[in-house]
Formats: sequence, C-alpha cells, structure tokens
Amino acid sequence: MKIRDVEYFVRTIGNGPKHLLFLHGFTGQHSNWSKIIDHFNDKSKFTFILVDLLGHGKSESPLPHHRYSMEHTLEDLKEIIESLGYNKVTVVGYSMGGRIALSFANRYPHLVNKLVLESASPGLRTEIERKDRVVQDELLALKIENNGLDSFVDFWMNIPLFASQKQFLDDEKWEAIRKQKLQNNEKGLANSLRGIGTGCQPPLWDHLPLLSLPVLILTGELDQKFVKIGKEMNALLPNATFYKFLEAGHAIHVEQAEKFGKIVSEFCRN
Repeated sequence: MKIRDVEYFVRTIGNGPKHLLFLHGFTGQHSNWSKIIDHFNDKSKFTFILVDLLGHGKSESPLPHHRYSMEHTLEDLKEIIESLGYNKVTVVGYSMGGRIALSFANRYPHLVNKLVLESASPGLRTEIERKDRVVQDELLALKIENNGLDSFVDFWMNIPLFASQKQFLDDEKWEAIRKQKLQNNEKGLANSLRGIGTGCQPPLWDHLPLLSLPVLILTGELDQKFVKIGKEMNALLPNATFYKFLEAGHAIHVEQAEKFGKIVSEFCRN
C-alpha cells in the first residue's frame, strides 16, 4: 500500500465490525501477532489490521531517517486507516508499537476506540534523559551498520530486557524469533532508531489525564522497569486498567500468547 510516497505492507484478516490495528515492536513485524489472533475469542467480530512499520518486515526502508519520525508515522497510520475505509480502530501496541499507539490516540482521539499498551511508555520525562537516549540509539544504529544484521540480532536478543525468553521459550521458538528478526532491513532498523527512538519522541506524561478512552495496560512481572511505568500511567489515565502477567517479561505476547490473546480479545469485544 502506497502511503505518502512510501510503500507499507498492510494485511487485513477477517471482516468483523470491530477493527483492531496491531503495531509491533522494534525488530518485529506483522507476523508477530499471528498466534495472538489465533487465541482471540469470537474472531468473527473482528477485522485485524497488521502493519509492518517502516524499516521492518516487508515495508519500505527509506534513506532519510526523519521519514521514520513519530510525526510522519502517525500521519501514515491515519492515512492507512482512512484508505481502508475504517472510521475508528482499537490500537494494540507492543513496546515501540505501544509508544506509537499512545501517540496516535493522543493525536487522533476521534479515530481510536480503545488502546492496548503492552510494555509501553509515554516517553522520557526530562530533556537530559532524551538526549542520553539519542546518543545510545545512535550507537546501536552504528552497530547495525558496521557489524551487520546477524551480529546485531544476536546482540539484541541477549540484552537483559529479553532474558526471560531464554527461561520460558524452547530452542525452536527462540530460533523462529531470530529468523523473523533477520528478515528486517539493516538500514531500516538503523534509521528507525534514529527517527522514532524513545529519545526522539515528545513525552506524553502531561497528556495522559486528558485521554479519556479505555486503555488496557499490560506488563510482565519480571520486567520491573515497565511494571513501574505501567503503574504510573495507570494512575494518570482516567479510564485505564492495569494487568500484570506473572512469570513473564517484556514480550508478553511471545511468552504467554494464549493468555494474552484471551485478555486482549475480552477487552476489545466489549
């Protein structure tokens, strides 16, 4: 699908009246949500919209990193929804996709029914934190460009944030995740870090009390940083529900797909 002169991969599944837009995390792609959809109750009620974000999966990897910015991404998603003919969607976002989902609801509340935020953040509160994160993300981008995708994926899958996956996933699932990540574009991932990394994102903490739509905040108990963020968001959002998965880390939908799917489908169908 050509959106504002950039090619996006967009897949829709089903033809139900409730439209759900899924946004993956960094190094992910649309197929990450397949097992979640399999565990949805009453699938006939939903239309699932799966998108590869720029630099990921089958979507384009434009060279200017500013094209990956939050501003451009939100405009792209708005046009995708309108091109599909949908008036409103529920947005499900994981990690980077969760930051985008929250930003989208803040920018275009008239297009969003509900939000599901998995291991997500409203951004970094202080300018110092944001500047430090931009520097860290640039180093990661250079690591991708200088050492190649294979090396970076091995590094990325072994950072502490994903340690629980080694504990809960067997070798076959671990290797399947690795193969998926290797399908991404080196330049695309590097530019994604530069364009829409957490340090580049305008923080939304002050906007949370104004967001009145229903929000489901999901965290894994082993991901203590995002449990804390999730609880802080829950306290500020006027219509939020916080749920903590036991024996799960950052990527809950990977480690507990069945339970995740059932909880999200219950929230989205009502």
